[in-house]
Amino acid sequence: MKATLHINTQNIISPIDDRIYSSFIEHMGRTVYTGIYEPTHKSADEDGFRQDVADLIRPLNVSHIRYPGGNFLSGYDWKDGIGPKKDRPVRPDMAWSALEPNQIGTDEFLSYCEKLQISPMLGVNLGTGTPKDAVELLEYCNSSLPTYWARKRIENGRKEPYNVKLWCLGNEMDGPWQICAKTAAEYSRIACETAKLMKMLDPNIELVACGSSFREMPTFRTWEETVLRECYPYIDYLSLHQYYQDMEGDVMSFLSRDEDMADFIDEVAAICDRIKKEKDSDKDIKLSFDEWNVWYHFQKSGKSPEKWIVGRPIEEEEFDFADTLLVGGMLNTLINHSDIVKIACLAQLVNCIAPIMTEESGRSWTQTIYWPFLYTSKYGRGTALKIKADVPSYTCKVRKEASYLSSSAVLSEDGNTLSLFLINKNPQEEMELHLPGNKGKILSFVTIAGHSFDTVNTADSQPVVPREVTDKCLDDLKIPAASWNMIRIHLS
Repeated sequence: MKATLHINTQNIISPIDDRIYSSFIEHMGRTVYTGIYEPTHKSADEDGFRQDVADLIRPLNVSHIRYPGGNFLSGYDWKDGIGPKKDRPVRPDMAWSALEPNQIGTDEFLSYCEKLQISPMLGVNLGTGTPKDAVELLEYCNSSLPTYWARKRIENGRKEPYNVKLWCLGNEMDGPWQICAKTAAEYSRIACETAKLMKMLDPNIELVACGSSFREMPTFRTWEETVLRECYPYIDYLSLHQYYQDMEGDVMSFLSRDEDMADFIDEVAAICDRIKKEKDSDKDIKLSFDEWNVWYHFQKSGKSPEKWIVGRPIEEEEFDFADTLLVGGMLNTLINHSDIVKIACLAQLVNCIAPIMTEESGRSWTQTIYWPFLYTSKYGRGTALKIKADVPSYTCKVRKEASYLSSSAVLSEDGNTLSLFLINKNPQEEMELHLPGNKGKILSFVTIAGHSFDTVNTADSQPVVPREVTDKCLDDLKIPAASWNMIRIHLS
């Protein structure tokens, strides 16, 4: 099987925003409790955060972490999570049928971000919450005025403002599963007024309004149009969420979903452009793909952990090698849409649908999807380049024509290195790759290959890991069957 990629370093898509390599921590399952935070763990620091987990997070070079939800956000009162821990209430978390002890809240999370040198992306509750609640949280985090909530932050031990720049106006508010779900008109009004109020207090913040919960929602398109018409002057980004599944065991259809993701982005971008013209505005609304991943293994298992406990162990996906390939393809899609997608959050970071797993009081380890995110985050920074691809295709249940190759090309900031991220979806044949006109020396050729689609990583066994290809020549590139690959070329 042969493929040709025509790449010209002058043929640019866009500079890549570092924020597309962001992630997500929700008060859901064991993401927080026994995930990032476990004071009795042998690796815990003075604040109770597991350092074995922090050591796995740091190499991912995550730009931002979205917090505290997710569905949890729509029932959360941020005031429960500040002040002395002994005085904080235990609440029922209606979103996930668990108990929330509020031992981790705004201050702890923002301090954790500072330790990791990661920026926060905070959400405000527009389910049970109000615009007043939202602006008071902003005051607590960012204000240096001699006002009640700014003084309360100082009283709680933080003198300087946190200066959180990026904020989400609720979460998935059209979802019937959402606490206090809203119609498009209802959400648009509260989001608009919340945005106005927040920017009155801090004009320097950026705001993300909710798009539809996912592309297949019956509200999709009309929801986006309504929100944009109402909120356009006050928001900066519109959100997209999407998870992919393989409930029927149709791997080739599953691996084509990166192309569905591209279609979704193009469709929402077109809606934004149409409303911009309708508004006769000079302002562009960009996209925040602030929840994306594979999510179905735990659902397929039929497990239902005990309810109303702290750290209820739900949605602990055991990702396999097929997921590695699709996650790599989805990262390529984000790079190839870097002109419109400026923020993207892999959901989530630890234990729940996550690249990092932990045992309570025990070990931590990396799942199969950890590796494509790590390498793309590390080397996929700079400028995204357009690729003209001559690539074989196949037919599957969800697409008449799906490409066997997912690809993206990134030119480093100094212009000296071209990084290619390539997924060969063909399970039987290697791919002979031609790069006409590109001269240089291969600096590195990393591959993840040689596994059946259902191979997983566990605490005891880590078969799905990257390896360096030693026999590498730019004029004779062979991409293994069913593989994720990164090729870095020093341009001559």
